[in-house]
Amino acid sequence: MFTEVFRPVVRLITMVQTRRGRPNSLAPMALCTLAALAMGSAASAQQQQPQTAPEGQTAFRSELNEVIVPITATDSKGRFISDLVQRDFHIFDEGKEQKIDFFSHEQSQPVVIGFLIDMSNRMKINWDRYKESTSELMLNLLPGDKKYAGYLITYGNEPELVTDTSSDPEAMVQKIAKMKPAGGSALFDAIYMACTSRKTVLGEPYQPRRVLIVIGDGHDSTSKKSLEEVEELAQRNQITIYAMDTVAFGMHNEDEENLVGLTSLTGGKIESPLGENMYKDISGYLSNVQDAGNYAIQVGTGGYTAEVQKAIFLAVSNLIGEITTQYVIRYHPDLETVCDVDHPKCDTSQTKSYRHIKVTVGFPNVTLRHRDGYYPLLAPK
Repeated sequence: MFTEVFRPVVRLITMVQTRRGRPNSLAPMALCTLAALAMGSAASAQQQQPQTAPEGQTAFRSELNEVIVPITATDSKGRFISDLVQRDFHIFDEGKEQKIDFFSHEQSQPVVIGFLIDMSNRMKINWDRYKESTSELMLNLLPGDKKYAGYLITYGNEPELVTDTSSDPEAMVQKIAKMKPAGGSALFDAIYMACTSRKTVLGEPYQPRRVLIVIGDGHDSTSKKSLEEVEELAQRNQITIYAMDTVAFGMHNEDEENLVGLTSLTGGKIESPLGENMYKDISGYLSNVQDAGNYAIQVGTGGYTAEVQKAIFLAVSNLIGEITTQYVIRYHPDLETVCDVDHPKCDTSQTKSYRHIKVTVGFPNVTLRHRDGYYPLLAPK
């Protein structure tokens, strides 16, 4: 069961990273150990609180004078590349190369993680499995150290800040255990709440940096805010958004594009544990005809349940690996302010100016994932 897999997973994920595309010789051993860990147990998280910012502090800055760019580097097979150094990276702001002021690849980087969980009717079928997987994420990513903090927002017809920012994951895990899905889905309003209505930690968004993990299918039926509004808000707050897509194989819908937009613009990614990858190692499953349908993994059997659990476990491991193995670059953008936003004759449309970011390395077959860009000035009122 997922509740029996804890922090050792993070260390083992690191063992199977590659070095500039060359597989680590420990990978087979690490993967076997990962499977064995599914039967293990873990220690309880310590209860510590993060240092919060002064009461009333907003998530916005009057002007963005430092940009933070978390970067994931993978090889042609999607494996993490772990041995790049600062001189390997070049970062461009609207085509102009920038001076890197800060570089880190430490696995203990401070982070604040928002867990946004879909509690609509659409989550009922696999709710127990996703409940366990979300608890896993919390316990692994919030090990009880003050450097790591998290908060829990659920969204049905309306979003709710269930647990405010804290270094203790146990309160969130206990809340999840009692929840039952029902109602509509207000995903966009939940993202807005994550950006504006929680306690912030001193040093955000640089140390700690900001991450959101959405557990849901991207559907929104009741929000007052729009997708475009929350995409901009997330970028202005320098948040990286990840998602665990809960849509099952063969049930794709246009709502998933909401997750694609949110993750791609902010430099995150989507894990789809019940999607096509669940069947990627099965040959010819469509030709295995049964009365119940064309399944090599028959629904309602122990085999099907085991495959679902395995797929969700791997998705959890991938998200943990992604967040804990990123490179982080910060720079002060070399740009000219078009006008003073406080000047009465200033063209306020300039505050909507959006600047694109590009990151490169000098090695072939390396894929980099990072935020698309940022808004340098205060959002217009």
